[in-house]
Amino acid sequence: MLIALDMDGTLLNSNGQVSRRNKEAIVTAQKHGHIVAIVTGRAYKDARVPLRDAGLVCPVMSLNGAVMTLEDGTVLGDVPLDKEKLIPALEWVRAQPDLYCEIYTGDAVYVGLHNRAHLEAMAERASDIAPELKRIVEKQFQQARVTYVDDIRIVWEKQDIVFYKVLIFSLNQERLQEAAAQFADISGITVTSSHPNNIEINHEQATKGQALVKLAAHYGIDLKDTVVFGDSHNDLSMFAVAGCRVAMGNAAPELKEVSDIVTAAHEEDGVAVALEELIAKRKQ
Repeated sequence: MLIALDMDGTLLNSNGQVSRRNKEAIVTAQKHGHIVAIVTGRAYKDARVPLRDAGLVCPVMSLNGAVMTLEDGTVLGDVPLDKEKLIPALEWVRAQPDLYCEIYTGDAVYVGLHNRAHLEAMAERASDIAPELKRIVEKQFQQARVTYVDDIRIVWEKQDIVFYKVLIFSLNQERLQEAAAQFADISGITVTSSHPNNIEINHEQATKGQALVKLAAHYGIDLKDTVVFGDSHNDLSMFAVAGCRVAMGNAAPELKEVSDIVTAAHEEDGVAVALEELIAKRKQ
């Protein structure tokens, strides 16, 4: 069996950690011969941190499936973006003061320094009337170790830098929709979301679902013997191809509607709750 786990809002708790119970459930699954893989919007290095802290070793399908890395660090495959097509839309995003942008490359996550400062200031001003906004911003910065540059244009002007994902974050939903519209007519890309306050741009072939198909083929596992766990819209492509679909208790309604199982929330060890039951059934 191939078990694919999303990270944020699924495997990880609100502190960005793998709980003891979740870790033990994963180790048990591995001991029974099952492959447990991570499928995440995070960059590989950022996905490795909570796994390392928990003492777990798993294949990681990072950046929504754009880069596939096996347990030993071997890159099974990657699907980069055609960044030249994105530059006009990125120039538009850069000019909007209330849009925060991260560019994920092969070796770093880049952010314009002024961009973060403005977003933090906006969240601070709103914290008295909407304290949850400050927490949302803090969580966003928790998920990626970034490299700050004075001007984000530096990143797309360098010919040798390869783009794998662009993430745009905003506390203003309408502005986020406007940003999505800037990318809507660009061929060869897909626009998804892992949180109500962001959109994520990848190559159209760099989806979690396609990564799952490739990884299952690599291990010789039939798709009917795959189990996926997720909570957000960027997990829908996995749900479309997997044999068994598990939505977290905190998942978006769209995932719950197409799931086979709705488990407990990520703060309640929902991954372990479902995995323990699935492994027990397999042993019968």
